[in-house]
Amino acid sequence: MKYQILVDSASDLLSDYIKDENIGFKVIPLTINVNDKEYVDNDELNVEEMLKDMHASKKNSSACPAPESFLQEFDNAEYTFIVTITSKLSGCYNAACVAKQSYSKPENIHVIDSKQVSGTEILLVDKLVELIKQNLSFEEIKKAIDEYRDKKSLYFILQKFDNLVNNGRMSRIAGLIASTLVIRPICIAHEGEIKMAKKIIGIKNAFAKLVQMIVEKAKDFSKETLIITHCLAEDEAKIIKSDIEKKCNFKEIRILPMRGLCSYYALEKGVIVCH
Repeated sequence: MKYQILVDSASDLLSDYIKDENIGFKVIPLTINVNDKEYVDNDELNVEEMLKDMHASKKNSSACPAPESFLQEFDNAEYTFIVTITSKLSGCYNAACVAKQSYSKPENIHVIDSKQVSGTEILLVDKLVELIKQNLSFEEIKKAIDEYRDKKSLYFILQKFDNLVNNGRMSRIAGLIASTLVIRPICIAHEGEIKMAKKIIGIKNAFAKLVQMIVEKAKDFSKETLIITHCLAEDEAKIIKSDIEKKCNFKEIRILPMRGLCSYYALEKGVIVCH
């Protein structure tokens, strides 16, 4: 096989996402540790069970895959693309880079720091498939995917920030503001890190403001896909989708449930929007 795509489970993708005999695909799972129990972020993970155990525990953490998890896949194709969660929030990117440098042909491996998470990783995977099918060279695909990555935007609205704060992914001051009953912050990914963009009163107002922020980005979205991922918040995701459809001409808007790692940080009712 000439090309394969590896992506970490922070993408919220399942193992059968790409079904193409000419393109290899695999999701490399992260793990979530709750007390002494390890949850592997794979297709079999029960997110609701994990969250229930986590709320009853005082000792929770997440862990990125070891370099060997990537390295052992490289011989399955001539060229490998790896898409990871932002390097500012996880060690996945570094693990993939270590694997690349440990391989006999590192020049045939390209590691892509998504600088974001979830839906942005999905969009990068989709773009890689598109570029591969255009019969471009490996070097041409590398250049095109990096340029595409730098144009992506991510927004999220969470209703709980406990794990982001407790695991050092968000400052305690920002977490305190975010945890109030009235304020619903809209956060964005900025240079790979979490930044609070707006502080809005009320969840409905926050949803409306998020849509407004997307509308202000461009006039024409007809060639773009927007992805909404959610943690046990399908109704909220549908509200956001409906509002965006009324105001923007996206080629496609998809709603997907979060898997383990994103649910661990977003918690119940968390929503991430990427385009």
